[in-house]
Amino acid sequence: MRANLSPVCHDAAVRMPGHSVLVVPVTELEPFVRGRWQHYEPGWVSRDPAFTHAHVTVLAPWLPAPTDADLDRVARVAAATAAFDYDLREVRVFPDGCLHVPPEPAAPFAALTRALADAFPQCPPYGGAHDVVPHVTLDQESANVSLASTRALVGDLLPVGCRADRLQLHWYKEGGCRVLADWKLAS
Repeated sequence: MRANLSPVCHDAAVRMPGHSVLVVPVTELEPFVRGRWQHYEPGWVSRDPAFTHAHVTVLAPWLPAPTDADLDRVARVAAATAAFDYDLREVRVFPDGCLHVPPEPAAPFAALTRALADAFPQCPPYGGAHDVVPHVTLDQESANVSLASTRALVGDLLPVGCRADRLQLHWYKEGGCRVLADWKLAS
């Protein structure tokens, strides 16, 4: 059940500041979300072609230096989770101004979060600070960014049908965002 693992996974996590996140990549919205990162925080734009800025966060924050046993535990959860289809239909806004698209249905993402949180009880989703609401983050409201302007910018990218077929371990660090591991969901 070994993950398709970058050879620098463990060493990078130990040596460099940053944080890890378990995500389901959303390639359908990658050009838009990557463009927003390029606009706001170009130092956080990944040079790793496997890295997807557009994703549904499944568990964050995760372990700073996962062991082989930790990675095997994630592999078991991924292997026990069937790949699934979902739709992204409409840009919405959370009360804190986070502009996002919720996946429909959201239940498979919530189940995956529960399974991983059960496997890693020391890593509550969002550190226990927020309710788990599966979503793809697009932008943040500001004086220049609104729900209407974001909907206009997203344009014909929505609605779109998607397939969740993998789980990835992302490492976030300015100048060093990359994929550390990748697991296929059951087919």
